[in-house]
Amino acid sequence: MASTPRRLLAELFGTFWLVFGGCGSAIFAAKYVANASEDNDTLIQLGIGLLGVALAFGLTVVTMAYALGHVSGAHFNPAITLGAVISGRLPVKDLPGYWIVQVVGGLLAGAVLYVIASGKPGFEATGNMAANGYGDHSPNNYTMAAVFIAEALLTAFFLIVVLGATDDRAPAGFGPLAIGLTLTLIHLISIPISNTSVNPARSTAVAFFNGNGAPGQLWLFWVAPLLGGLIGGILYPLLFEDGKLALGRSSEPNAA
Repeated sequence: MASTPRRLLAELFGTFWLVFGGCGSAIFAAKYVANASEDNDTLIQLGIGLLGVALAFGLTVVTMAYALGHVSGAHFNPAITLGAVISGRLPVKDLPGYWIVQVVGGLLAGAVLYVIASGKPGFEATGNMAANGYGDHSPNNYTMAAVFIAEALLTAFFLIVVLGATDDRAPAGFGPLAIGLTLTLIHLISIPISNTSVNPARSTAVAFFNGNGAPGQLWLFWVAPLLGGLIGGILYPLLFEDGKLALGRSSEPNAA
C-alpha cells in the first residue's frame, strides 16, 4: 500500500484530470461550429455533443483508475470516498484528507479551465463553465426535488458498481472499465437534468468560476451525492457481502 502522501497526491491528480477532461470537453468541444468550406457560409456542427461529453467523463475515470488505482483506490470523488469508508474499504481517519485533496484538485482544474477558456475573444465565463444546477439553472429546468432524487439515486448506483467491480470476487483487471462505463451512462441519463454531478468535488471545481447561481445551489450537489454514497455504501455490504457493516475496518484503500 502506498504511503499517505502518495495516496493523497494521487487523489489530487485524478480529480484534476476528471474535472479538466470532463468539464473541459463540455466547455471547449460540446458545441463547435465551422464553415462547410472556405467559400461557403454554411455552418456545420463539429462538436462532440452530449454523447461525447458523457464519454469524456467516463474516459477520465478509466484512464486514471488504471494509472493510479493501485496507489489511492482512484476515488476522485468525496461521495465515493464516503461510501468506501461506510463499506469498510477505507479507514475513517483517511476520509478528511481524501476530501480535501479532491476539492483542491478539482478547483485547480477549474482555474486552469477558466484561464484557457478566457483566451478565446469574447468568452464569457458566467453560465458557460459546465456548472451543475436546478430550476432555472438546470439544462431543462428540472425542479430542485427532481435533481436531488436523480443525483442521490445515480450516486448510490455508481457506488454499488464501484464496490462490486473492485470486490475480490470480481473479474480482475476490469474494474476501471466497468466504473468508467457506468459514469458514462450516468451522464447520458442526467446531463439534461442537472449537467450531472454525482461528485461534490466536480461541482465545486467550476461553480465559483461559473457564477450565475451555481455557488448558491452548490449545497445540493454536496448533500445529494453524499447521501447517495452513504446509501450505496450501506447497501452493497448488506446485500452482496456478509450482511454486516464494518465502518472503516480496512486499511486497504482500493475502492475504485
